[in-house]
Amino acid sequence: MGDPYILMLVALAVLAIVDLVVGVSNDAVNFLNSAIGSKAISVRNIMIIASLGVFMGAITSSGMMEVARKGIFNPSMFMFQDIMFIFMAVMITDILLLDIFNSLGMPTSTTVSIVFELLGAAVCISLIKISANDAQSFNDIWSYINHETATKIILGILLSVIVAFSIGAIVQFVSRLIYSFNFDKRPTYISALFGGFAITAITYFIIIKGMKGTPFYKDVKFLIEGNTLAIIAGSFVVWSLISQILIQAFKVNILKLIIGVGTFSLAMAFSGNDLVNFVGVPIAAWNSYEAWTVSGVAADSFSMGILAEKVPSNVWLLLFAGGIMVVTLWTSSKAQNVIKTGIDLSRQGEGHEKFQPNPLSRITVRVAMVMNIGIRYILPKPTLAYIDSKFAKPVIALPKDKTYELPAFDLVRASVNLIVAGILISIATSMKLPLSTTYVTFMVAMGTSLADRAWGRESAVYRVAGVLNVIGGWFLTAITAFLAAALVAYLISWDMIMIPILLAVVAFLIGRNTLIHRRNTKEEKKQVYIERAELITINGVIEESADHISGVANRVNKLYTNVVNDLANHDLNKLRKTDKHVGKLNDEIDGLKDGVFYFIKSLDETSVQASRFYIMVLGYLQDVAQSISYISRASYKHVNNNHKNLKKGQLKDLKHIDHELSALLLKVADVFEKRAFDNLGDILIEKQELFKNVSASIEKQVARIRTDETSPKNTTLYFSLLLETKDLISALMNILNTYEEFYLSTKQNN
Repeated sequence: MGDPYILMLVALAVLAIVDLVVGVSNDAVNFLNSAIGSKAISVRNIMIIASLGVFMGAITSSGMMEVARKGIFNPSMFMFQDIMFIFMAVMITDILLLDIFNSLGMPTSTTVSIVFELLGAAVCISLIKISANDAQSFNDIWSYINHETATKIILGILLSVIVAFSIGAIVQFVSRLIYSFNFDKRPTYISALFGGFAITAITYFIIIKGMKGTPFYKDVKFLIEGNTLAIIAGSFVVWSLISQILIQAFKVNILKLIIGVGTFSLAMAFSGNDLVNFVGVPIAAWNSYEAWTVSGVAADSFSMGILAEKVPSNVWLLLFAGGIMVVTLWTSSKAQNVIKTGIDLSRQGEGHEKFQPNPLSRITVRVAMVMNIGIRYILPKPTLAYIDSKFAKPVIALPKDKTYELPAFDLVRASVNLIVAGILISIATSMKLPLSTTYVTFMVAMGTSLADRAWGRESAVYRVAGVLNVIGGWFLTAITAFLAAALVAYLISWDMIMIPILLAVVAFLIGRNTLIHRRNTKEEKKQVYIERAELITINGVIEESADHISGVANRVNKLYTNVVNDLANHDLNKLRKTDKHVGKLNDEIDGLKDGVFYFIKSLDETSVQASRFYIMVLGYLQDVAQSISYISRASYKHVNNNHKNLKKGQLKDLKHIDHELSALLLKVADVFEKRAFDNLGDILIEKQELFKNVSASIEKQVARIRTDETSPKNTTLYFSLLLETKDLISALMNILNTYEEFYLSTKQNN
């Protein structure tokens, strides 16, 4: 009888390792955003500091393991078999959920997922037990679920969102009033006092509070308890003096020191709080198995009240888990995407916006604007002038080719992000309350960016939409985790044969999602957004635009051929896929047009006239994309509405046009790939023949209508395809004419 449970323990151990890798890929990078965004320290040094913090946090996380054993359900109400079913359901669901959300690029929280998975699986098993017991009713569910603690945890997680945002905004506002953006010119004693406050907060809440629940706390307990105010006051004085000495004698930038210490502390707080999400369940399962094996009682009869007792965790096991987290931190291919999302939403300057506005974000921004008008009306003008002076951004004199080196935000905001987030997470950890580090770090960063006036009229609607999308993803995580874990727990309790089947599904989906992620990453690398600000010359404009034209020609060639073939086969699924690819092409060209402002600002003084050429090229590329988009959508709509297929003569003419257009597009792509611009004239001549063939096909269709054509829908589609093809060719030829003219004039000037 013990054999299946041994296999389940092995599976849980493997799942724990996979869960560490999958979970850390999404979660651990949150504490890197501030340090990397401010560019205060090199990325390599940031990673080293964070790795040390993760190891230290792993040791202090043992007290949090109680959450997995008794935080959500009452273990005494469950038998050993029930507990193993719950734990297996939780780990299977957690890996699938996190990996799917990561692959989709949706932000999520490992804490929220594990809490709601435990809750969902426990509720499912509880209902099964209640239904099998005639003496119990649905109301008895509360004797199974530790609803008071579970409610406290859930409310703590939700409250942390509001608290983190509010405290982050308040602390940042006060810090900016003290420091302003010209913090280098502020008196040294301000930096010393700020350093004293920051490092005191870190040392008390991270090191002292973080030690609670560890085996080491009893050795220093008598020194800490009852002396809180003395420790805080003494630390503030000592650290302020040390900060002043470092600034005066050693010319140390105390803000950079705070960011380094803050990164360490937040990494430590993250590891101490979140390690339970990955290894808490397998450790609890092992403790359960040990208690059951010595009992001699059947698995479905042995009560698991033993889990309610305090069990010390193995420090070496925690360090091993911390090691896996560190390795993942250094090697995860998804880490950069998570970092980029946080930095983009909180950066001080403008740039490419990842999220699109929605009605709720527009309403939120309008309400905020009205409130701002009201506040400015109430406050005295001298007060407003004083506040505005503190938020006046200095003009940083950098050469144009060096402006891309500017950080996303300054050292003051990075310091506040790290200090506030570290303190909040540490307080929750010391209270054995597993709040979400993702929620806290993200919302603190959003609060500080709002208080720092990083969300201006140009970007606010996009940033707010991003925040709302992220928060919506969090709620989706909770609902999905609860329902999915309940379903998996039901399947396992129905028959244990479902465990290997579900494990096989996990392996298949993770492999599939990994392949999809790699493919998407490759596609993203091919996309060229004009977000950078390095110096661009006329030759740079030629190179940039040639790459765009070549890429669009190749993709339009493939898309047009796909539409013609799929329309001939009446293949709705392939037409749907082609339409999605057409949509991606349009989005990328829209992204290029959104970047025109930054492109023009990046031109050197001798190349400003190239801006008109570049704008025209993008306009014609958009015309090409819109034409192929209309062709694709019209074809999909025709087939989706179950209209008749095109006649053989129509398809024959379309395929002939496709063949000629394909040859033309291949030549265009080849010319721009090889930069053989002297051959543009030959392609312009070939275009006339293609135009004649399209016009001839239109005349043929007119003749068909007069004789044997009986389908008005076919006629409408066919004329639409031919006319849009003519527009596509015209836009393409406009690009070639514009390019030839610009190239010849540039060549003549040189």
